[in-house]
Amino acid sequence: MNLARKRTILAVDDDQKTRQLLKLYLEKHQYVVQLAADGASFRSGFERYRDDLSLVILDVMLPDTDGFALCQMVRQRAPTLPIIMLTASADDTERIVGLELGADDYIGKPYNPRELLARIKAIHRRAGQTEGGAAARYLRFAGFRLDRLERTVTGPDGQPLALTAMDFDLLRLLAEHAGEVMERARLMEQTRGRDLGPADRSLDVQVSRLRQRLGDDGKQPALIKTVRSSGYVFSVEVLASHD
Repeated sequence: MNLARKRTILAVDDDQKTRQLLKLYLEKHQYVVQLAADGASFRSGFERYRDDLSLVILDVMLPDTDGFALCQMVRQRAPTLPIIMLTASADDTERIVGLELGADDYIGKPYNPRELLARIKAIHRRAGQTEGGAAARYLRFAGFRLDRLERTVTGPDGQPLALTAMDFDLLRLLAEHAGEVMERARLMEQTRGRDLGPADRSLDVQVSRLRQRLGDDGKQPALIKTVRSSGYVFSVEVLASHD
C-alpha cells in the first residue's frame, strides 16, 4: 500500500467549524484530509479520491441525506474501505444500524480528537498487519480460505467475500483461536482497541454481520457459536498452511 492511500481520509460533516478543526488536527499528524459538507459533496469527493482513500468518516446527520445512506454507498463501491461513523445521539440504535450497514467503528459527538485519532490509527494499523516469521499465510476451514497476508477471504465457491477490515480482523482472531472460548471483552479490545461497555452491543452486531457474510445460520450457527454469558467460539477445524 502506498503512503498516499494509507494516509488519505475523506470526512463529511455539515458543521464548518467541526470540519476545519478535524482537518487541522489530522493534518498535524500527517494525514491528507479531504472534506465534504453534505451528501452531494461527499459523493463527488468519493468518486474523485476513491483510489487514494484508506478511510472515510461519516456524520449521521446531514442536510440532504444521512450517514447511513452514504455508508451503504461506500460499502457497495468499496467493500473493504474502513468507515467510521459519528453520531450525536445517545441512543445505541444509530450505532447498531451503522454497524449493520457495514461501518467499522463509531464515535459519539462531541468527541475528543485524540480518541478519533486513536481509532483511525488502530484501523490503519490493523489494515497494515501481516504475519511475520514462519507463521502460516493461509487458514482453511469449512471450504473457506483466509489469506493473512493479503487480508482476503474466499468462500467455498472460490469467490472473495466482501468483508470490512474489522470483519476480517474478527474472523482471523476467532479462526486463530479455534476451539477456544473468546471472551467478548477480549474480542472487543483486540479488534477495536477499547474496552467493552456494559451496554455495548457493537461486538454482537458485528458477529451477526460476520455470520451473514459467511452464510452461517444465526439461529443454529455452525462456525461461530455463542457461549452464554461469556463470548464466542470458532467451532470448526482450522488448518494452517503456506500455500
